[in-house]
Amino acid sequence: MGAAPFRSWAEVSRGQIAENFRRVRGVVGPGVEIIGVVKAEAYGHGAIEVSRVLEAEGARWLAVSFVEEGVALREAGISARILVMADCPTFARAALVEYQLTPVVESLESLRELDRSLGGGAPRLRYHLKIDSGMGRLGTRAGAAEIAAAVSEAACLELEGLMTHFASSADYSTARTDRQVRAFNQLCAQLRAAGVSPPYLHMSSSNPIAYGRREAWHNMVRPGHALYGYVSPARGEAPPRVLEVAPALAWKARVVTVKEVPEGALIGYGGMFRAPHPMRIAVLALGYSDGLSHRLSNRGHVIAGGRLAPILGAVSMDLTTIDVTESQPVRVGDAVTLLGTEGGVSINAQEMARTAGTISYDILCGIRARVKRVYV
Repeated sequence: MGAAPFRSWAEVSRGQIAENFRRVRGVVGPGVEIIGVVKAEAYGHGAIEVSRVLEAEGARWLAVSFVEEGVALREAGISARILVMADCPTFARAALVEYQLTPVVESLESLRELDRSLGGGAPRLRYHLKIDSGMGRLGTRAGAAEIAAAVSEAACLELEGLMTHFASSADYSTARTDRQVRAFNQLCAQLRAAGVSPPYLHMSSSNPIAYGRREAWHNMVRPGHALYGYVSPARGEAPPRVLEVAPALAWKARVVTVKEVPEGALIGYGGMFRAPHPMRIAVLALGYSDGLSHRLSNRGHVIAGGRLAPILGAVSMDLTTIDVTESQPVRVGDAVTLLGTEGGVSINAQEMARTAGTISYDILCGIRARVKRVYV
């Protein structure tokens, strides 16, 4: 363990992100367009730097949640098409044209409002229409005839894509995803019969890619989690995985102090942990304000000196205490690993999430901005 340059930092591997993208490309083939999902700061990895890596690998599309995220990418020089998937309020609509962003429209009412707000002019703004095929969240539930009429009436808009979102694509114990696929495909067929045939159809994020749901790929897919090295474990009788990826982020923190405590010593707020015997403890320069879940209090682990080191007592706002009795020597200024591999021992975001009672997305997206990102 060397001296740490920051109190807490995340090392993000550009090469691993590029490799994960190449593996997605290898699975779906050249006939399927890949939208690299970089919303929420690229799941905590840094949206601008990740977007640069993906563009260098040939990605022609990126996806964000909000207009502001797309604007930030444009101002950083990102030239790929950017799909804004979640929200496009009235005050942000001018930016769609100014920054050449492509909105996802989630209702026919929103479609009409957006068309009116543009007020004519050329070229027409391209958009993707979201269909609620069974997620029960965003997306229109209108029938084909109503959708076709609204699309044809929009004078300032050009329908470029139809999309939907799966609710439980990794769960093979239920037919919910199959029902969503059928509902979406049926609507697309009805729209084609009505003369509505946009260039792109897309349904699949990381899990349908990884488990080979080819009927759900169409000609565009939206990997996010997989680009950062994760695929959610399948439930039920899933087909074999066709995509293997590896985590691109390692999270580390610096040791602030190391000391011996006697048997019976209480550790941290509320005395949540009592030492059952004399112990050697280390205090780390991070806490829940850095994104380490408070739910890991007295139950999580980090890697110190190449060994798993239990978290003792409560995770505090800025500090966390660990047991380094078996991890000697650990010194002030040393780095410990929260996510990553050290000395043949590994912890990934899915393992940390299981301990914390949450999901790996929450762990990665929860790493706060004050944790320095270091690109390697």
